[in-house]
Amino acid sequence: MKHFTILLSAALAASVVAHAQSDTTTLFQELEEVIVNAPIAQVTNSQTTVSYELLNRDNTGQNLPYLLSTVPALLTTSDDGLGVGYTYFRLRGTDHTRINATINDVPLNDGESQTVFWVNMTDLASSTTQLQVQRGVGTSTNGSASFGGSINMQTTDPLTASPSNRFTVSFNGGMYNTFREMLSAHLVLPNDWRVNARFTKVNSDGFLYRTASDLYSYYADLGYYGARTQVVARFFGGSERTGMGWNGVDYNTAYGINGADRRYNPAGAYTVTDSQGNDSTAYYDNQTDNYAQQHAQLSINHRFNSQWSLSATAHYTHGAGYYEQFKRKKLSYWGILSSEKTYGMYRKNLDNHFYGAILSAKYLSEPLDLQLGMAAHHYLGDHFGTLHYLANSPSPISNSPYPYEYYRNSANKIDANTYAKLNWRIINRAQESLTLYADLQYRYVRYSRDGINDEDMTDLPLTVNYHFFNPKAGLTYRNKGHLLSASFAVANREPSRNNYKENVLFDPTTNTYTGLPKAETLYDYELGYTFAHQRFTLGANLYFMDYDNQLILTGEYNDVGAYKTKNVKDSYRMGVELTAGVQILPWLRWDANVVVSRNKILNYHQYIDLYDNQNDWSWLGQDSVVGTTTIAFSPTCTAMSLFTFDTHGFTATVQTQVVSRQFLDNTQDVNAMLRAYSTTNVNLQYLLPMQKWCNNAKAPNLRLLCQINNIFNAKYASNGGAEASRFLDSSRCCWYYAQAGINVHAGFTLTF
Repeated sequence: MKHFTILLSAALAASVVAHAQSDTTTLFQELEEVIVNAPIAQVTNSQTTVSYELLNRDNTGQNLPYLLSTVPALLTTSDDGLGVGYTYFRLRGTDHTRINATINDVPLNDGESQTVFWVNMTDLASSTTQLQVQRGVGTSTNGSASFGGSINMQTTDPLTASPSNRFTVSFNGGMYNTFREMLSAHLVLPNDWRVNARFTKVNSDGFLYRTASDLYSYYADLGYYGARTQVVARFFGGSERTGMGWNGVDYNTAYGINGADRRYNPAGAYTVTDSQGNDSTAYYDNQTDNYAQQHAQLSINHRFNSQWSLSATAHYTHGAGYYEQFKRKKLSYWGILSSEKTYGMYRKNLDNHFYGAILSAKYLSEPLDLQLGMAAHHYLGDHFGTLHYLANSPSPISNSPYPYEYYRNSANKIDANTYAKLNWRIINRAQESLTLYADLQYRYVRYSRDGINDEDMTDLPLTVNYHFFNPKAGLTYRNKGHLLSASFAVANREPSRNNYKENVLFDPTTNTYTGLPKAETLYDYELGYTFAHQRFTLGANLYFMDYDNQLILTGEYNDVGAYKTKNVKDSYRMGVELTAGVQILPWLRWDANVVVSRNKILNYHQYIDLYDNQNDWSWLGQDSVVGTTTIAFSPTCTAMSLFTFDTHGFTATVQTQVVSRQFLDNTQDVNAMLRAYSTTNVNLQYLLPMQKWCNNAKAPNLRLLCQINNIFNAKYASNGGAEASRFLDSSRCCWYYAQAGINVHAGFTLTF
């Protein structure tokens, strides 16, 4: 009940960047003068632009999604409980596989899983000069469909770059042995050349036991910024080694009930029997995920005259790695014809290549802007498993030495699109404007895979083709401080690798498939209003997202923590996003937001297995859930409040986030849900007056930082899952991901 009291008390909530929305158009116009590949976009009330300063305010080693906690309707979770290891987010209840992410217009989403593994690029925020979050479909972008939103990042911004050489050293350390070290340099070379470089190292033990992270990342670019032509080569990437934390724990452990240890992690557990026949539990010490990823981009932008410009980008990404597990499985899991169970140590490996090209032309004039673009991308991925050890067995197959490859499959995906965007300023006066926006995109996807399915050792040859047409249109009216926008957009999205792997059965005798998932379609309606005053801002955005064949998370997951999905014919998400901000005093500002939503599946039908109890698991038959239900992991209410104090070099922020309850599956069962929670983070920074102390205007800047997360030590879980089963006492078999209580980090940033 106390959580809803907090929600109601924040009813005038607002986005931390709401006060900057009125400047969004000016910002984009300025950027377009130099970075000609900046996309033409409609200014709407469902956008949030996050500056470099805001993005890095709380940056103490957590992955980028955690630094976006001020964005309305965006929720984060992590495997290790701290946000340092594997980190995920949802936007308007939509999971990360449906959020389109680009960096310098190049897709970041993995071609098969369609997610972004932020842990592979730790501290990407330190090289991101601007980031925009678009809730809803938004404008056409490259790569996978923007089904619940998009994140568009830019790493090179010559307008905000220092006109002189600059070097930065940053260090912070904190609880759970969390450390981040960062070095960066910005060099201005003769004849309009510039160089940027960064290296970051992050280590943490993780909140959960045995979820330690050993991460590094790098970024470098070399650019020529002439009056008409810009050429930039970028290289970035990183490597990660993380302990697994994706198994989850039971309800009492996650919430620390009856003194349960919330840091408990069951991953890697196995049974040891001593000489007297007594059993004890031990933990495999190398239950880890290991992956490295490298990106290369080359962008050429040229402005022919005041109206026409052209942009071209070529890109290449290579990723390779594996995760290692020690588990008790049937021998048939490793392709051995036996139902006997034993412990085995095995690795699942991935080696992929992703490359392509992007081309766009832009025409700018007084009454209208026009952008024409096209892109083509090719993904090649190899998946293979190697068995390295079997208990009580010298070799999996006679005369076959370890490591033994027990499966291999490969994927080939072509993703191409072409689009046209138009901004027509019907009214264009100093204090008033009316702009019509239109966006037409055609997208072609061809996905094929062949080889052995790693889950059941069956063949799964598959080739599918998709042709998507994604139209979008909108109106924006601006009159002094008033901004009114309305838009309609259609998005289509192909299933991901797991959608095929978990649901499709192939019959080689008839060469037919069963359970083939369907492509999803979204019709997104948005209506927003913002009023920006010198001292305050107010805004509201209404949305209705109508889905056809939405792939819904069922709450179940496989043995590596990936959630299972299935198509539902009719479903929708609708809500209102309220934003406000006020400059209370010259040194005190308050920003906040509240999102109230309704997320439903119509005519839903799911079977539930019934069991006697959790001791003997005697199957009693099946029950079913029929009717209109709430979509899993979709809270009805979220709210954020941010107080900012800024005076005489001292800056302090107090940020509170509130999230209402969420169901773990689509049965709307109160015995399978995440409890509502509220967390408060405090950030303290002080910029030492080095120039005054040294009596030198060129003296280095030294900023001290102290970040206190979850200062009230809330015991909460931000993610979980549920089996499609129920016991006679109505209890459910569920698991939860406990997040860290209070944790403190401190450090400094030196710039010279």
